[in-house]
Amino acid sequence: MPPSPTPSTPTAVLGDDLVRVVKLLHHVRQQAPRRHPQVDPMAYPLLFNLVAGPRRVSALAEAIHSDVSTVSRQVSLLVDLGFVTRGPDPDDGRAQALTLTDEGQALLHGIRDDRDRWLRGLLADWDDDDVVAFSRHLRHFAADLEASLSTPTRRTDR
Repeated sequence: MPPSPTPSTPTAVLGDDLVRVVKLLHHVRQQAPRRHPQVDPMAYPLLFNLVAGPRRVSALAEAIHSDVSTVSRQVSLLVDLGFVTRGPDPDDGRAQALTLTDEGQALLHGIRDDRDRWLRGLLADWDDDDVVAFSRHLRHFAADLEASLSTPTRRTDR
């Protein structure tokens, strides 16, 4: 039997909406100007995760749900460009920890400012309560999604 042209459940509607939003965000990311011409926007989460303090490459990879080899390549470029430094891990002197430099902090602030300006324009006709509620629901959704990655049995087929 072919799928119904109209989703039949709230989660089916949500699924369709999420596909649309993910596609749109992908397109926006491809069209957005880069804050730094040599830094791929896919590396931005690394910068955001280093704000909390020094981390190993393996911890960064886990935090952004990526493999260590990909993160290692991205980190190497960020180090070469002067946005991140490598130093001894305070918990294990044999390992290296990564830290944002002042230039990395400045890049991160610029990225955040650009994103905030874009979102303020995009949501100009939303009132603050709607933005706060949307953000709360999005954080809740992200937390559940992240939890499902570590506990795949949580997913149910109803």
